[in-house]
Amino acid sequence: MTRRQKNRAFCYFCNSVQKLPICAQCGKTKCMMKSSDCVIKHAGVYSTGLAMVGAICDFCEAWVCHGRKCLSTHACACPLTDAECVECERGVWDHGGRIFSCSFCHNFLCEDDQFEHQASCQVLEAETFKCVSCNRLGQHSCLRCKACFCDDHTRSKVFKQEKGKQPPCPKCGHETQETKDLSMSTRSLKFGRQTGGEEGDGASGYDAYWKNLSSDKYGDSSYHDEEEDEDEAEDDEEEEDEVGKDSDAESSDLFTNLNLGRTYASGYAHYEEQDN
Repeated sequence: MTRRQKNRAFCYFCNSVQKLPICAQCGKTKCMMKSSDCVIKHAGVYSTGLAMVGAICDFCEAWVCHGRKCLSTHACACPLTDAECVECERGVWDHGGRIFSCSFCHNFLCEDDQFEHQASCQVLEAETFKCVSCNRLGQHSCLRCKACFCDDHTRSKVFKQEKGKQPPCPKCGHETQETKDLSMSTRSLKFGRQTGGEEGDGASGYDAYWKNLSSDKYGDSSYHDEEEDEDEAEDDEEEEDEVGKDSDAESSDLFTNLNLGRTYASGYAHYEEQDN
């Protein structure tokens, strides 16, 4: 891509424009008028800057000079003509024009999916690092197919290995990399019977699955601790309420047999009492 693409019209991040536009096809910054190929005639005058620009590419958004050859051939040879995001399968005109390349699998990515894709790009489709064709350890990994291959199964009759390079993937032909040099991880399942590993007594499969399911029914251990603390607090409050009720009943029993005579509280007044 870098051999065919000379520059960009502006920075994707800070939106700064180049001081001197560079043609994306021929790479020049000044038209010397040495040939009669210019669409805009400028006899005896060297054109530079925006005076040299004839168009902006619809695919890569780069400057193209006003030379007839560059204007007619750049759009056909532009490396982003068929650039489609590997995640959302949208073209340049669908997702806004900004296109990126994954640093691992070198596939095209749009601005919306670039970070999420690169975060999960080094995850194999398999659950082990074994070769997809045999049971041996896969020493070479293809980041496009998300698969590992051993030394024997990287040899392909269709894709030939170039001298001084890693063997190509037998499926897609993309250059493989050694698994030990990558931060590859395997696919993990958070559901199903294969989540539970083999235990000391040999329990695995559905038995381990149901054990894990029952242990994770109410969440993690911190959640269990919080629930236990809440239950203990409720039990303490209930005990305190029962103790309070018992003490009130005991105090009321003490004054049941106490007679204070006629009082205001009993509904009698001193002027209502008859003199004997």
